[in-house]
Amino acid sequence: MRSVFLRTLPAVAGVAVLGGCAIGPNYVAPTIAAPPTYRGQAAVVARSALVAPVDAWWRGFNDPVLDRMVDHALAQNLDLAQAAARVTQARAGLGAATAALLPSASVEARGAQAHASTQTPTGRLLAATPNFDRDGVLYEANVVAGWELDVFGGSRRDQEAARAQYEGARAGVAAARLAVAAQTADTYMLIRGLQARLAVARQQVQTQGRLVETVRLQRAQGVAAELQLHQALGALQQTKAGISALEEGLDAALNAMDVLLGAQPGTYRAELAVAAPIPAAPGLAEAGGPAELLRRRPDLVVAEQRLRASNARVGSALSQYFPKLSLSGLVGTASTTSSTLFEGPASQAQGVLGLRWRLFDFGRVGAEVSAARGQKAEALAAYQQSVLRATEDVENAFSSLVKREDQERVLADGEESLVKARDASKVAYDAGVVSLIEVLDADARLLAVRDARVQARTEAARASIRSFRALGGGWEHTVVASKG
Repeated sequence: MRSVFLRTLPAVAGVAVLGGCAIGPNYVAPTIAAPPTYRGQAAVVARSALVAPVDAWWRGFNDPVLDRMVDHALAQNLDLAQAAARVTQARAGLGAATAALLPSASVEARGAQAHASTQTPTGRLLAATPNFDRDGVLYEANVVAGWELDVFGGSRRDQEAARAQYEGARAGVAAARLAVAAQTADTYMLIRGLQARLAVARQQVQTQGRLVETVRLQRAQGVAAELQLHQALGALQQTKAGISALEEGLDAALNAMDVLLGAQPGTYRAELAVAAPIPAAPGLAEAGGPAELLRRRPDLVVAEQRLRASNARVGSALSQYFPKLSLSGLVGTASTTSSTLFEGPASQAQGVLGLRWRLFDFGRVGAEVSAARGQKAEALAAYQQSVLRATEDVENAFSSLVKREDQERVLADGEESLVKARDASKVAYDAGVVSLIEVLDADARLLAVRDARVQARTEAARASIRSFRALGGGWEHTVVASKG
């Protein structure tokens, strides 16, 4: 028996090798039609600013506090911890799928003692046999091996799907790192912007407070009417009310920053409490074209790996139409006495070539194939949609960056003019040439343009962050090497 088993093994292994072509479609990356450049690319590249490093792009803002915040987030963020855990799970899944292609073996040993009944049909028959011994002992030790031969490639398709899931999980970590760095930088810009807006509003409160004191003094001297005093007080209270709303937004942004850094709200508040200027948006190097997004953006790598996995599952489902071949064998020894357990007469061997075929279950197999093809079609549409949205993200970020910087320059000119107008109206009011309404109107206009300028500068910085994120965090950055 042992010789039969040993002769059968090479033959069956040869069948497995000959069946090297896996059933089902091989993966072919979809063709994406994309223009050579972005619409807003020329204007972005033409900006005069220092170019940021391609990998640690946030350092291009030249702000040490921002650098520390992003470093903390990349080390402590809990979304990143979840993404890393998913890689561990996917790696284990790939290991299991790979192990399914290999033979398995186990060692079995037992020692048994039995006392047979003489009241069963078998027992009565044996009891009538001369020298029947109701007590028996059996010792046995075997090496058992089994191998399901992947003749039609279903298990290899399962391994291919598991590998795609693993690569997708690795790309997911890169996508999560990019998202966390961008969200941290964006929240930082929001904090600095709100602090700058608060500074503008508080400065305006001081200016309007001095105006109220002037009007109150004039009222006491009988020069100003009570109506003017109430008008000045009303304008002052309106500006103070705006401060409360800005402080609420700043508290929320500070809390959001702590959560991004994986800490309880309030942990890093002291480090960010001291106001600092809004960093200027760094320059962006040559951005390539939309077609390059496919290798730069990790979220697109994730989408493509999902498509690759769904393609492999079609082949796995199709393999169920074909028979499954398995090879199992046993080599060992068995004896009724321990002293003869390892002697030649006690040796035993067995070889089995098995066949399993869902021959009368093709209706269910067909449904599984249809479902797998539907999932592949869904993954393809999702991938194509992700590519379109990625290009949209870049175009929107480029447009916002350029337009917000233009807006700030225009508002800077407007602020300079309104400062002169406000000073002139105050002088004219003190001289009795104009009414208080004109001074209050000049104050309101100046506050509005200063606040708008701060917002434009903040949004320009945030737009540059969105540009880096939309482009995959750097033009030289390789996320995951895709495997064929």
